[in-house]
Amino acid sequence: MAKFYVTTAIVYVNDRPALHYVYELVAADVLARYHRLAGDDTFFLTGTDEHSINVERAARQQGMAARVYSDQMAQIYKDVEAQFRISYDRFIRTEDPDHVAGVQKLIAAIQARGDIYKGTYSGWYCPSCEAFYQESELNNGYCRIHPAIKASWLQEDNYFFALSRYQDRLQQHIEKHPQFIQPESRRNEILGWLKAGLKDFSISRSTIAWGIPFPGDERHVVYVWGDALVNYITGVGYGSDEAAFRRWWPADLHIIGKDITRFHVLYWPAMLMSAGLPLPRRVWGHGWMLYRGERTSKSAGTAIDPNEAAVTFGPEAVRYLLLRELPFDRDGEISWDGMTDRYNADLANDLGNFVYRTLSMMQRYFDGKVPLPDGDATPLDARLRTAFEKAVRGFDRHLKDMDFSGALALIWDAVNRGNKYIEESAPWVLARQSDQRRRLQTVMYNLVEAIRLTAYLVSPFMPEAGAKIAAQVKADLKAPWATAREWGRLAPRTQTTLDSPLFPRIEKPEPSLP
Repeated sequence: MAKFYVTTAIVYVNDRPALHYVYELVAADVLARYHRLAGDDTFFLTGTDEHSINVERAARQQGMAARVYSDQMAQIYKDVEAQFRISYDRFIRTEDPDHVAGVQKLIAAIQARGDIYKGTYSGWYCPSCEAFYQESELNNGYCRIHPAIKASWLQEDNYFFALSRYQDRLQQHIEKHPQFIQPESRRNEILGWLKAGLKDFSISRSTIAWGIPFPGDERHVVYVWGDALVNYITGVGYGSDEAAFRRWWPADLHIIGKDITRFHVLYWPAMLMSAGLPLPRRVWGHGWMLYRGERTSKSAGTAIDPNEAAVTFGPEAVRYLLLRELPFDRDGEISWDGMTDRYNADLANDLGNFVYRTLSMMQRYFDGKVPLPDGDATPLDARLRTAFEKAVRGFDRHLKDMDFSGALALIWDAVNRGNKYIEESAPWVLARQSDQRRRLQTVMYNLVEAIRLTAYLVSPFMPEAGAKIAAQVKADLKAPWATAREWGRLAPRTQTTLDSPLFPRIEKPEPSLP
């Protein structure tokens, strides 16, 4: 059994969840579900980042203690994840005691290596990024990532991590492991950072009280990048359960937004090198979600409410629409009109009609009982089988390559081939001809077999829809994928059932932005 450990970035709890946050979660969830389907020993970690100046400020504005505010916000994020069927194995909070202990253990290990020193920092600071920038990295004083945020000048005594000492080792690792940073555009960007030279960064703050006490000097707290990044190891036992840590680490995949790539592929691996720990195998920096040409962002006031999307389309459909509409390797535009058109075409018409029409005919012609195929395969039969076998192969290949829209396109090619097969085979005509009974048996067997495979293929993307389809054809979604993926596994005389249509058509709405 192979091991697969996947993480998302943990999210600041300074504001309510937004749809672009759900996008990242759904992508990681699809991969976790796929690897479980494939029989891999899988662990999926997500959670909340609660020790930041943003959180402290937001708590004050609400008249709450930071801990009380964080408790409340963490539950809101958990509720949204439950709404969108996010199947995490652990939801970590940076307030969790085992995380606090693990962070202090890692900082102590880096200190023992001599890679932390005390100094004074002066620079331009973006509170939304939790990062310091050179003036040349700003846009007329404003953050390039958060255009509404003007950087402020800060000067304070901090502890620093000696990132510059690891420039050569990082360069060598990136060059030796081309899969470490993906997609290629992110890798090229990071190589540019390396050429410009790395600077040491603050790993403590002395002007913030809300955080993990810094080992050896409790007048400081651990700064966000020495705290939040460490969740990837504390979440699987570092500092609390060494057997679990050895089992799961290194992570097979970190999924993050492109704006925090450099922290994950420069700061994080350098800290791990200093502590003598293995590096994650792959970091994928996905693009931004755009709405009307602008990045959806909480700080810019362009975030889309995921609850509104769920009410409009249903949580299952939102999962599908996000990954079908947006390319995962670059920025992508999303619109309510486009999502509605895609919903009605793909889910209501293509998938919904394919399942409902087929199982309606099964009830009408065979009382729901799958017939034995009788006769040689025709070219029509072969085209249907080929389309689903191609979808199965592409499903595996595209998901390993993080190409969600590519995998879904192949699945929908197969579904549409199924709809064409219905029209071309015309079971309603065969049913009226007594000498075509054998042919009708073969056609209906092939259609239900196609639906059985469809249940497996859509289940990582839409787990409830996949389960509903599977239940109607008695498919076991926990069966080993290595054999379940083969065409012809449907047992004749299986009793099928007919449920209501999966996705009723909807009218075009418009989202309301904050």
